[in-house]
Amino acid sequence: MRMKVLLGVASFALLAGSGSSQIALDPNNKFSVEWNARLGSDWPYLARYRAANAALAPNPKHPRIVFMGDSITDNWASMWPEFFTNDRVGRGIGGQTTPQMLARFRADVIDLHPAVVQIMAGTNDIAGNTGPMMPEETQGNIRSMVELAHANGIRVILASIPPADLFPWKPGLETGSKIVAMNVWLKAYAARAGCVYADYWSALKGNALGIREGLSSDHVHPTRAGYEVMAPVAERAIKQALALPAPRKTAVD
Repeated sequence: MRMKVLLGVASFALLAGSGSSQIALDPNNKFSVEWNARLGSDWPYLARYRAANAALAPNPKHPRIVFMGDSITDNWASMWPEFFTNDRVGRGIGGQTTPQMLARFRADVIDLHPAVVQIMAGTNDIAGNTGPMMPEETQGNIRSMVELAHANGIRVILASIPPADLFPWKPGLETGSKIVAMNVWLKAYAARAGCVYADYWSALKGNALGIREGLSSDHVHPTRAGYEVMAPVAERAIKQALALPAPRKTAVD
């Protein structure tokens, strides 16, 4: 389990002060080598799920739920695969920011024709993994993903950013209050846009603004115990989302 986390966002350091999306290249670190190799060839990493998407068959017994996100979603699918049954589909990619998710939203969400998509994003925007970002830019990308989903008749769960009092790959960055501020916006926007808000932050929070003791391996990434705390929040959000009428599809095929 620890190795999987180390291949997530916490395994690299951004080039100090460069404002670049390049990361410090460590030839012994699989994640950093692959991240840098993709910068000029497959920036949103469309290849990651291309074969899996093509092979995905509909399950008429269960509505499809797609989980779009970064390493927290990616690790969830790998650490707890039994949660991703009954046509629940994990589409997280470690290290990704909202512009990268937006670029792959059609391939990894819309074209899978889900009833519901959960979007969990923002941790790596705060970290600046693809360069410095203003909160308004993150919010604009999330709004675009929601609008794309609704235009294609897909219900949306907006997930809070889980608590983190530090990012190991970005030492010295103040994280807690930035996460709180983004979650305040996410909750309010979800209400305005007709989305369900999944409050993982409150479920996971410990003292101050960090994740509760024992629920994370590195202050950011949940352990299996952390995902066990998150699961009931997800189940409630899915049930609530499926009870909503599907948005009226306006996109043209």
